[in-house]
Amino acid sequence: MPELPEVETTVRGLARFLDGQQIVRAAVNRPDMRRPFPVDLVQTLTGATVTGLGRRAKYGLIHTDRDRTIIFHLGMSGRWRIDPDTPDKHDHFVIETADHHFALCDPRRFGWVDLVDSPGLENWPSFAAMGPEPLGPDLTADHLKASLKGRKQAIKLLLLDQRIVAGLGNIYVCEALFRAGISPRRAGGRVTRAALDRLVPAIKEVLSQSIEDGGSSLRDYARPDGELGYFATRFDVYGREGEACSNADGGIIKRVVQGGRSTWYCTTCQK
Repeated sequence: MPELPEVETTVRGLARFLDGQQIVRAAVNRPDMRRPFPVDLVQTLTGATVTGLGRRAKYGLIHTDRDRTIIFHLGMSGRWRIDPDTPDKHDHFVIETADHHFALCDPRRFGWVDLVDSPGLENWPSFAAMGPEPLGPDLTADHLKASLKGRKQAIKLLLLDQRIVAGLGNIYVCEALFRAGISPRRAGGRVTRAALDRLVPAIKEVLSQSIEDGGSSLRDYARPDGELGYFATRFDVYGREGEACSNADGGIIKRVVQGGRSTWYCTTCQK
């Protein structure tokens, strides 16, 4: 599933060609993806001007001058194609400007599109319940300390809770915990303040590096220009079961299952 850096990369790629442009045509090529398309989607977008693009957690945002915002989620395999050479049978949602063609392609159809009033965007149910953005100023050691106080659940699982931090996914939680030297199995309430002081910059660093690298190209993900992200070449622990720790401390990367998802970590340097 595309995670926060992949969505950020997608939004930046779209913004280069879509920001400030008028949508001259919008079309849906099937009634639904994971959810039905909004009934007024095509009518609302046709003739509208894009006033900006953004991201909240793992959701992409396209704002228009009609005080309506498109929210898109890429699901498991979704990606935007810009000026594709040929149509694809999985191009389920299409918008066009005078100069460019944008197609939301999703073979598995786990993604979806919604259309909401821009003034009430922060009160959209999924957004209202979210914690702070991991790259924003509100993610601090103080915030984590308060959120984790008394929690017996593993720190790995708590960081995946969108009510604590918005947008963190499995790959980047594994990598951030490694950089901070924290065992993913440690109870959240037992993570020390010193460890949280290491964790916050580790989260920001790993996400920022992945965005710079264009994301992690796992399975079907690619940037809107068709290029593949290459942050996967930097993984310290993710997917490296049985390999030597990159810290050269004699540790071996182990995989365990937590909450139904795989976790990779070094048993020597992550305490």
